[in-house]
Amino acid sequence: MKITTQDTFIDHQIIETLGIVKGNTIRARHIGKDILAGFRSIVGGEVSEYTKMLAESREQAVDRMIEDAKSKGANGIVGMKFTTSAILQGSAELLAYGTAVKIEKKS
Repeated sequence: MKITTQDTFIDHQIIETLGIVKGNTIRARHIGKDILAGFRSIVGGEVSEYTKMLAESREQAVDRMIEDAKSKGANGIVGMKFTTSAILQGSAELLAYGTAVKIEKKS
């Protein structure tokens, strides 16, 4: 599956637009990680526990978006973006979305 944040691919042409696709995940913070993050906020530096959690969330959201696109018969996604929103205190949704398309190599 080819994915781009642009509206088109340079080396492929869009032959059919199939509609919006999305994938999301909701993650809650872990009390143990909150304690470590609290200590880290005192001394400064990257909060690696949250960096890892967000990276895993993005990967899972993209995987789910790809599955949505495949179910529509797509082999590409254009205009891909991420968004986040707070759900409850201590949890957030991460959403990946874009437009599913069928593409073919330019001749």
